[in-house]
Amino acid sequence: MRIKGINIPEKKHLEIALTAIYGIGHFRAKKILKEAGVSKDKLASDLTPDEEKAVRGIAENYTSEGDLKKEIAENIKRLKDIKCYRGTRHAKSLPARGQRTKTNSRTKRGNVRKTMGSGRTKVDKK
Repeated sequence: MRIKGINIPEKKHLEIALTAIYGIGHFRAKKILKEAGVSKDKLASDLTPDEEKAVRGIAENYTSEGDLKKEIAENIKRLKDIKCYRGTRHAKSLPARGQRTKTNSRTKRGNVRKTMGSGRTKVDKK
């Protein structure tokens, strides 16, 4: 089964399998299955063609995959263009939501900035 160009895993329950699509999480997957009238415990391989068509139709109504990624990129670009605080943080590849950066945010800042201990040079004993 393919939705928005993504292969849905055949051997997982539908509720979990639908989360393979970018933009569809557990809550939205449950909502899609409830609207389509399909049991969440069914496997993707066990769907009838009518159920598959219903699930695909409802899932394609939501913004997901490429459209969602494009929308997010445009939002970040807009923030950078107006040079707001969040935009400058995105431009510098730093956390934009108020997290501390002295000790955390290693993945954002890069692993090259290691802490160096006390900063004092060692004095030889005589």
